[in-house]
Amino acid sequence: MKSSIETDSKGRKKVFNACDEPCAIEKGMRLIGGKWKGSIIYHLKDEPVRFNDLVRLLGGATKKMVDQRLKELELEGMVIRKVISDRPVAVTYELTEFGRSALGILELLRVWSESNDIKL
Repeated sequence: MKSSIETDSKGRKKVFNACDEPCAIEKGMRLIGGKWKGSIIYHLKDEPVRFNDLVRLLGGATKKMVDQRLKELELEGMVIRKVISDRPVAVTYELTEFGRSALGILELLRVWSESNDIKL
C-alpha cells in the first residue's frame, strides 16, 4: 500500500499508510552512504587494494576510520579481506559481486556531483 499525505481544512497535514520500516532508499544509503564507504567502494572498483594504499587514496581519512568502514563493508558482504602475508601482516581488500553492484550508482553520483560543481 502506498503512503499518502492529506491536508485537512485547517492546513494540517496527516500521513496515511506510512512505512513501518526503512524504505529502499534508506536501506541503500545505510549500506553505501556512511562516511567514506562510497569512496572506499569506488577506489576498489578496478582491483584489490592494500590497506595502507587505500588509506593514502582516501586522503583525509584516518587509519582507524578506514579500518572501521572496511569491517562494516565486510560484514555487509560488500568487500572481501584477503591476508597476503603473515609477517609482516599485509592484507588487500576487493569488492564482492554485491559490492560491484553499487558501482553504477556511485558513478552516477560522481557525474552528478562534477556536473553541478558541488562544493562542501
